[in-house]
Amino acid sequence: MQRRQFFTSALPAAGAATVGFGRRPHPPLPESLPEQDLPPSLAELTPMTDSEPPGITDEERWGRIAKAQSLMAATGLDGILMIGGTAMRYFTDLEWGLSERTFALVLPSEGEPAWVCPAFERERAAEGIRFGDDIRTWEENESPYALVAGILADRGLRTGRIGLEETVRYHVVTGLAADAPAIEIASADPVTIGCRAIKSPAEIALQRHANQVTITAYEATWNAITEGMTQSDFSRVLASAFTQLGYSGGAMVLFGPNSAYPHGTSREEVISEGTTILFDGGTRVGGYPSDITRSGIWGEPSVEQRQVWTLVKEAQSAALDAALPGALTGDVDRAARLVIDRGGYGPGYRYFTHRLGHGIGLDGHEWYYLVEDSDTILEPGMTFSNEPGIYIYGRFGIRLEDIMVITEEGADLYTPQAATPIYPFA
Repeated sequence: MQRRQFFTSALPAAGAATVGFGRRPHPPLPESLPEQDLPPSLAELTPMTDSEPPGITDEERWGRIAKAQSLMAATGLDGILMIGGTAMRYFTDLEWGLSERTFALVLPSEGEPAWVCPAFERERAAEGIRFGDDIRTWEENESPYALVAGILADRGLRTGRIGLEETVRYHVVTGLAADAPAIEIASADPVTIGCRAIKSPAEIALQRHANQVTITAYEATWNAITEGMTQSDFSRVLASAFTQLGYSGGAMVLFGPNSAYPHGTSREEVISEGTTILFDGGTRVGGYPSDITRSGIWGEPSVEQRQVWTLVKEAQSAALDAALPGALTGDVDRAARLVIDRGGYGPGYRYFTHRLGHGIGLDGHEWYYLVEDSDTILEPGMTFSNEPGIYIYGRFGIRLEDIMVITEEGADLYTPQAATPIYPFA
């Protein structure tokens, strides 16, 4: 399974529902090993579900709505519109798959949320809607878009300037333009990103637990490695480790020359002395994904493997030190890139081929991004991946990734940094 596939498949955690985004199905995780076949390092694992923090409360979601309305007032929006996906779930905890039939949430700048729903879906929608009881329906031979204008008008909002959440589909944009021409369309990014970029203590607790589950599964799997193991074998052992911990999870697994492909390749490799092993993935807790990458060497590393691994860790540490509140996102990327450049694997993107990191919340990748020349100011509560890498095609690649949260004092990792190239765990 490639990295993009892993994160768009929205792996469920125990007790947490899978978010239905309407995306095409992806390859399922490998089946877990039978209990009698578990390696000793997995057999001794016990579920971590008892220590799982509470989920997000409805009180917190009402607070999110209130913050969104405050941001609307500051940015001159009369409302924002979103369709099924993580933004809708963030504000209302409702999951709704995408289709050509418009189902939308309208958050007005004043008053309670309202919903636009296909008429034949009303009863199903009503089962899950807990925020606002204004559900406006449209029949199959009608347009849903005039309903949006009516929602604003009925709340005394006559100017009709509405922001669209960034994943709203183009047919909604054109439909609003054609059937509700009095509505001025704008971006809702200042509102939705303005809310979602700063994580609450409850969100941070869920993220931290997801990452701690993941690093526990990773270490147990590393301790189960045997010579001759294939990438598929490793994936199955890792999936079994997550199962032992009470969660569903997995990773993109790359051995040897395959590890030089940052987002994977379809080729299969096996472990032997000196093989580079890279695995990147995680699980979800309360809808919030983890994202950890570990790279290590099975057996004795070559001089270059050890040098590159050490350089990548130094780059990760430099980024961690640079991730202070008030710093710019681009400065954090630059701190890591400078270490790798000075170590002889530059310039720029020559071997460190991607940005340093991405924001992470309900989406595995979300705003903001740690990329050179970006100028977002870091604030406490923002969470990012910190994942420098060096990739040498035809030979091997090394990436080390941990999630960090910005605090008043600096950046705090959810899990300890990797220790050594032959045992990349604390």
